[in-house]
Amino acid sequence: MLFIFSLNKFGCNKKESFTFIYMMKRIIEIVVFSFLAVMSVQSVHAQERTVQNRPYTDLRKFHFGILVGAHLQDLEFVNVGPQVVTAEDGSTVDALVTTDQDRWDAGFTVGVLGELRLNTNFQFRVAPAMYFGTHHFTFHNYKDLTPEGVARQEHQAMKVAYISSAFDLIFAGPRFNNHRPYMMAGINPVINLSNKDDDFLKLRRTDLFLEFGVGCDFYLPFFKLRPELKFMYGLTNCIDKSHVNQLRDRSKIPYTQSVNDARAKIIALTFYFE
Repeated sequence: MLFIFSLNKFGCNKKESFTFIYMMKRIIEIVVFSFLAVMSVQSVHAQERTVQNRPYTDLRKFHFGILVGAHLQDLEFVNVGPQVVTAEDGSTVDALVTTDQDRWDAGFTVGVLGELRLNTNFQFRVAPAMYFGTHHFTFHNYKDLTPEGVARQEHQAMKVAYISSAFDLIFAGPRFNNHRPYMMAGINPVINLSNKDDDFLKLRRTDLFLEFGVGCDFYLPFFKLRPELKFMYGLTNCIDKSHVNQLRDRSKIPYTQSVNDARAKIIALTFYFE
């Protein structure tokens, strides 16, 4: 977790981004391998069993916990392409601006959870949480070239703070010793608490994520630790299309109208303490 906080304001340059992405890929490989390995071990009935920590913890009908974690945020844009912009005097001008999130941005997550036991293998979890992070956008204006003939660039750093409440269905395998792998899927509605009216782009106040992932329960003497890796994909267009009407600086219109659709994506590594 220390490498997350070493990033400057949850941002990173290209070299740091590649390093962070490589680390996340390694985490994915480790979690998936661990999931498969534990499942394989459980199938070996000759394996010697050990004393179980907290043997009755999964028999509780309902329990609470807390969560902390780190995540990567990205926005997948659909650019409009060539456009015609109408100025205040009624004249029109051709514009061609492309928009992209120029780097993966890291953030952190904190929250609480409540989990309901449905039966031996299924649990239903509600996890209110907050996601803090940053988006960095780069705009290329191909109708405004530098003396070197390169498209002029504009940049925007957008801080985001999502308040969310995930509703997840968990399918867990049988417990073996002090480990229990599981898979999860659910939906996660979020509310965006940070927006500025004078930015090039503005996100909508609400969004809805589809999420799925894998994890493993580790039964420790005093609590249960649950590391989980999940992927979240936005189901709605998160760009505020009415933002163009709120701009005071009319020169930003070609940049604001350059994006037709955007879907948020998050890769989250979360640790649950129950």
